[in-house]
Amino acid sequence: MYMKLAYRNMKRSARDYLVYLLTMTLISALMYTFNSLLFQNDLKKYWDSEEMMEVMVALATVFIILVTAWLIGYMVRFMMEKRSGEFGIYLLLGMKKSSLANLYLRENILLGFISLLSGILLGILLRQVLMAVLFSMMGMAYRLHIALHPGTLIMTFVSFGCCYLLSLSRCRRKFKKMSIHSLMEARRKNEEIREKYEPAKRLLLPLSILFILLFWKLFGSLESNGDTALFLTGLVITIYLFYTGLSAFIICYIRKRGSLIYRGANLFLLRQFASRVRTMQFTMGTLTVLFTLALMGSSLALMFGSWQALLLDRKYPFDILLYSSDPGDTFEREIQFLEEKVTPLEVYPYRIYTDGDNQVNAWMLTHLSAWGTMYQNPDGSPDMAQISDFLENRGIYCLCDTYMGLSDYNHLRRMLGYEEIELNDNEYAVQIKERLEKEVQGIGDDLVLAGVPEAFDPASGSDAALAAGTPLLTCAGIYADPFSQDGHNGCDYLIIVPDEVLARMYPYYSELAVDIEGTAPPRLREELDTLRDARTAAFREADSSLCGNMGYGSDIIFVFLAVNAVKDNLTASIAYMLASVTIPLFYISLVFLCVAVTVLSVQQLSDSANYKFRYDVLRKLGLKENAIRTLILRQLTAYYLCPALFAVVISGKMVLFAGERFVMMTGVPVSSYSFLLKSIALFLGIYLSYFAVTCVSFMRNIRGGLH
Repeated sequence: MYMKLAYRNMKRSARDYLVYLLTMTLISALMYTFNSLLFQNDLKKYWDSEEMMEVMVALATVFIILVTAWLIGYMVRFMMEKRSGEFGIYLLLGMKKSSLANLYLRENILLGFISLLSGILLGILLRQVLMAVLFSMMGMAYRLHIALHPGTLIMTFVSFGCCYLLSLSRCRRKFKKMSIHSLMEARRKNEEIREKYEPAKRLLLPLSILFILLFWKLFGSLESNGDTALFLTGLVITIYLFYTGLSAFIICYIRKRGSLIYRGANLFLLRQFASRVRTMQFTMGTLTVLFTLALMGSSLALMFGSWQALLLDRKYPFDILLYSSDPGDTFEREIQFLEEKVTPLEVYPYRIYTDGDNQVNAWMLTHLSAWGTMYQNPDGSPDMAQISDFLENRGIYCLCDTYMGLSDYNHLRRMLGYEEIELNDNEYAVQIKERLEKEVQGIGDDLVLAGVPEAFDPASGSDAALAAGTPLLTCAGIYADPFSQDGHNGCDYLIIVPDEVLARMYPYYSELAVDIEGTAPPRLREELDTLRDARTAAFREADSSLCGNMGYGSDIIFVFLAVNAVKDNLTASIAYMLASVTIPLFYISLVFLCVAVTVLSVQQLSDSANYKFRYDVLRKLGLKENAIRTLILRQLTAYYLCPALFAVVISGKMVLFAGERFVMMTGVPVSSYSFLLKSIALFLGIYLSYFAVTCVSFMRNIRGGLH
């Protein structure tokens, strides 16, 4: 009998809380989809870095389990309070508390089991979409196929089961403590509005707004991690206090008979909104936190995605670029190996040179925003002692300045499809990373190069070079075309000089540029690494004087140092690593958003029965049907917008701050505002869908009571 009763009650709950059931189905579908990456990742055979995807998905699953358990626990308590009168009647009829608890647990388990099975079926389809997206990001074709893996099914059942165990563990104990009187009174107490100390509480609203303004002004300028952590803790507290102050402010405004309450049905709307915020103030604060995290997560994912879409292909313009710390390397073995593996269209070995000086390195370290004033003396001049220590120990720039001959430079430009440049005998050019072009516009005014090993002494001026009969070189232009400047063609920069000047310099290291037909095999880079390891180690043992000639430049967020750069391999591998971050971020953001909106929707739909009477009274007082629909729309809009707008205000500052740094450090050619606006657009798409469903259902329920 109890099983039949549980089944009947479950069907009623599924009908009354359809939004909750649909959300749990979506969450279980997402769990299955992303758990499949742990057991059915078809990309594992192409890369050795698949464990990063597994780790990120596992971490995301932990967050999802916690927030889903909170949703289930919230809904279990919520439905229990709504049905407290029904449970009290069961006890009056002689049902034991343990039997009642078991009945309620069975209802929720049945509801969860239905959503889990439905979610797995949906997840099988979503997995195909996810794998197609992943393969597309790698530049590979994906063939649709449906395959079930026991590990994926078990992991999904365990994850979903953990959510229910965490949330239902307290349910039985709560039933044991309840009495018939407490059950019968539970719902009425939940609806009471305790209006105490409202004049004092309303001060929390302006104080919260003041803190948010300070947050917008100061966030990002805090220097220590302790201050930032303290500020963020205060922000979380402010989120919860805001709703207490907002409710008290509205109540005090109504008590003082403000002018707005006499316009239309404003009194009704304000009173309903204040009561809802008061009874849900902690929940509203939690929902605001979830909305904030969802917006931040999706914005970060969009940042990484924009770098991949706009800059990844430009990061490696050459099909293959090989490095050797031996300046006399001819790459004979590598060329022979490549001829066996690919079809080379052009093979071009060349050298990078140095004058043994550090004046260009010093200029970069004292003028780029990435370094600030770290390597400057108090008067703004370069701190050469600190710069020398930096170059020897950090591996970011080469130990000495890097130069390339004009003929090599133009040959490489032809390989990439760029126009050649011209230089006079007394001129040099600067090849710089695209993102640094604006920051180095003054380099020609500051640096006059001699191109002779240690001939130009900044302390004695240009006379030392002139006395030696060496003409000085002035800057003729700055070029920012993609040129593989992460350790191959210099680190951040390369000084281009006439070939005659190279006769006065030292060969620094060797490079081999290769243009191939078609695409490179998936593991060509690893095979080239294996080929060069033994010979590179032998050279370093024989001569370590020139081994400090490789770095990756001033990149901070995306740092890639590849001795053997195979474009097709690296772009696919980096895209896979980026997907390991962006996809779990979208996963977390989507679940957080759906959980938060579900709570908003369920709260309004469950109270629609109470609103039937109130709207019926308004109709009898002369309010027309169109006016009632407008009033319902205004009521729901205010209720939905409050936590959403608050979350946009809070997350907006953090997203804009992170976006500005991201654009500055990566050179992505987009506005930092675009990340926030795109996140809000994605946010609104889901938000409005839930709002539309809630609005239609709410009006239907109200219309049933208007007679």
